[in-house]
Amino acid sequence: MIQEIRIEKVEDLMPMLSEQEYRPELGRNRSGYLYRGMPNSTYRMRTSLSRCCKDKQKMLEPAILNNFAKYAIEDDPTVAQSVWNRMITGQHNGLPTRLLDWSHSALVALHFATTEENLNSMTTHDCVVWRIDMYELIAHLPEKYRLAVGREQSTLFSVEMLNGLAPTLEQYDEDMGDHSMVIIEPPSTNERIITQYSFFSVIPTGMDIEKFLDERTEKTVKYVIDRNLRWRVRDMLDSLNISERLFFPGLDGLSKWIARHYYVK
Repeated sequence: MIQEIRIEKVEDLMPMLSEQEYRPELGRNRSGYLYRGMPNSTYRMRTSLSRCCKDKQKMLEPAILNNFAKYAIEDDPTVAQSVWNRMITGQHNGLPTRLLDWSHSALVALHFATTEENLNSMTTHDCVVWRIDMYELIAHLPEKYRLAVGREQSTLFSVEMLNGLAPTLEQYDEDMGDHSMVIIEPPSTNERIITQYSFFSVIPTGMDIEKFLDERTEKTVKYVIDRNLRWRVRDMLDSLNISERLFFPGLDGLSKWIARHYYVK
């Protein structure tokens, strides 16, 4: 079931920012949650592949990935290694894929929730941060996937692990159906992956992700942030250096941060 929590003042954010659980065997606080920020609370969680190809995504996805590999191999030879390498590299370069971005950091998700290309839209709609629990998702995986991640004593899959378990898209879709999905940790091939604390959920072709989370999970939360609070949270994040200047190294990120800093409401 998806639990919806409204955030109407800054103090309401604290539970989301401090929900790490104490692990007595470690003597430390750890979180099994991943977060995804979206600038409009009415947006459905859909992959870029689904938005681009709609009901033809299963047919068109192999052609998209194969063509990407054919033309991208000179810039990134790893795309020849597997379909998952192509997918991850493509995702970070704007290719339509079945991947959904998540972060281990609630602050990173808040950044993406409170960022608009058109700053005039900041107060026209609520934004949202989704939270999912990695341990809960592992419990729904087929046995061979649970055993593989258990051997690694991890909650995440690497590209190498997924290559061994499901070397093809067809195999992955057959294994997952509409009732499970893998969370993959991408290799740190660029600064954005590192600074955004990035992870991806690999969405099976037949899955409606929000329906899956509502019917099969108990710890999924949808934090809806009131539109009248967005600028307050945005200014707080900027003062904490949670901005494009950090997450998008280079002049593009710097320019976006400066433009918002000097924006006249």
